[in-house]
Amino acid sequence: MKTLNTNSVENYTHVMEVNATADKVYHALTHEIPLWWTEMFEGSSSQVGVVFTIRFGDQIHKTMRIKKLTDNAEIVWLVEDSLIALPELKNQTEWIGTTIVWEIEQKNTITQVKLTHIGLNPDIECYEICSGGWQQFLGSLKKFLETGSGTPYRK
Repeated sequence: MKTLNTNSVENYTHVMEVNATADKVYHALTHEIPLWWTEMFEGSSSQVGVVFTIRFGDQIHKTMRIKKLTDNAEIVWLVEDSLIALPELKNQTEWIGTTIVWEIEQKNTITQVKLTHIGLNPDIECYEICSGGWQQFLGSLKKFLETGSGTPYRK
């Protein structure tokens, strides 16, 4: 399946096609984050209004609130807290206040998954590091959806 990476000036965007149903994609994003993103997961990502936190060791964490869930079609997360404690970054909290939008569209036997990270753009300090991280974990999501085995961050 093809993967199209489109980084607009405004926001990081990534579109990919996966050999999976829209239902399976939606379920992976709402119930199976530890299987493709990071095993260091706390909270819930399956109901509007709830909060979850993901961690990548002791230096990086992100806490998100579920703002919108449309079955098999759209998911919106608001980043309420974040720390990327890497020495090369002066502003280690740039993700706070950004929004992550997942759009899911079934197209016959494949599903198109579009991620837009509103607020992650080339003007912010972590853009290169963070967009590279997204590419890594979107690859893990695709692998998880198509084979049942992702490559999440492990404790």
